Amino acid sequence: MIRNRVVRRSKSVQQAGQKQSTKLYQDYLQNTDHIKQLFSYGVNRDFTFREITAKGLQKKVTLFFYGSIVDSTKIDQGIIRPLLEQDGQKLESVITLEQMKCLEDFESVTENINSGKAVLIVEQSNVAYGIDVSNFQHRSIGKAENEGVIKGPKEAFTESANVNLSLIRKRFHDKQLIAEGIEVGERSKQQVTLLYIGDVINKETLQNIRKRLKAINTDNVRNVELLEQHIEERPYSIFPSLLYTERPDRAAAYIEDGFFVILMDNSSSCLILPATFWSFIHSPEDRYLSFMFGNFSRLVRLLAFFTAMFVSAFYIAITNYHSEMIPPDLLLAITSARERVPFPLVIEVLIMEAAFELIREAGIRIPSPLGPTIGIVGALILGQAAVQANIVSPIVVIIVALSGLSSFAVANIDMNYTVRISRYLFMLAASFFGIFSLTAAFLLWIMYLVSIKSFGVSFLAPMSPNYQSSEDTIFRKLLKNEKYRPGQLEPQDMKKKQEGRD
Repeated sequence: MIRNRVVRRSKSVQQAGQKQSTKLYQDYLQNTDHIKQLFSYGVNRDFTFREITAKGLQKKVTLFFYGSIVDSTKIDQGIIRPLLEQDGQKLESVITLEQMKCLEDFESVTENINSGKAVLIVEQSNVAYGIDVSNFQHRSIGKAENEGVIKGPKEAFTESANVNLSLIRKRFHDKQLIAEGIEVGERSKQQVTLLYIGDVINKETLQNIRKRLKAINTDNVRNVELLEQHIEERPYSIFPSLLYTERPDRAAAYIEDGFFVILMDNSSSCLILPATFWSFIHSPEDRYLSFMFGNFSRLVRLLAFFTAMFVSAFYIAITNYHSEMIPPDLLLAITSARERVPFPLVIEVLIMEAAFELIREAGIRIPSPLGPTIGIVGALILGQAAVQANIVSPIVVIIVALSGLSSFAVANIDMNYTVRISRYLFMLAASFFGIFSLTAAFLLWIMYLVSIKSFGVSFLAPMSPNYQSSEDTIFRKLLKNEKYRPGQLEPQDMKKKQEGRD
């Protein structure tokens, strides 16, 4: 009879489809039956419970948990043994594990069990207790795969948010470093950890971020890669508006400057926001190298950035429309090389660019034992054989190779895609009226870039609009001369150092 009442009550809640809370009953059996029903006990093999009689309380207690995501040793030694052996009259004095929380409704009970906690139901009580015994599996700390450096720390984030948080705290010892937890997702609640320095950050930006996180209306957000797509300002933009990094030292450096960092379980990376254009062309190694070496590295990457976007388009423009700009000997060489190629120049370049994109995509996804195959296909078939078959000319192979190689010098993976897409737009523009249409396309590209904002911050700041900052944009200054935080963030504490310490 009790079971039927529980079933009717559960159905009424489901039909309502609302987030109304269902309070725990005073009856012990009703509570345990309801929880078993909620988690499909008997069918759901991972869900388990343990019923014992507490020695001190002289009452029955039942412990519910998912066996695969909890620490069984912690449950045995921290909960079950103390309850069986100790004489204390209060649970708090018997169970000494940290983070024991009182729960009053079944929704809280469900969320606690799903997040790896053990829930304790006590006889003759209408409250439950959530005890943190979670033990989600994750790999050990390894090297950064996509942001490798020669000089500097090698540690990278793992898929555990707690481990990632400890890696950041290891680098930044400040009592004002706040790790705020916000839940996202309707069906599967996932914890988002928002990191910031409480007495440095801009409060309005903090409210903006909280508002966007709480406005997410979807069943589940599994990691920061998916979260990024829910909170970014322009989902259709070819420019990334959030910085993605797998390095804890880089995340700690941005937090120090007044930025926000988002961590989630299941992600071996974090999001940094607000982001600016300059962040995407910087590398963590820039700051570990000396002033001259770091700036030289940035100069090379900046040249590679523009080379990757414009070299193919520029070749199409001057060869088709401005041949007078090419030295006569080189022009004759280009003409003779293209003599037997049947395609227009723009088609010839697009064929080679598309072939390079195929090699790149296949190289990422091909199994490791087959990796050398990509080199053979790329070098022999798409290079030498295509030239001998008069599909493309040798100079186009050089141009596309230079373009592709330059794109790999762009440090950020998201900005790398921006460069690749922009390159095709510029090639198409150059095929119409040469340098004139290419210049017009570049101006439109710049205008669009200027219009972008990331959480209220202009994408080209602090250069445009101009703000007081450490001037770490294109080139950086000596570390001892970097006295200010980025002005575009409007932080509460603008200066990094006090004048007396300079």
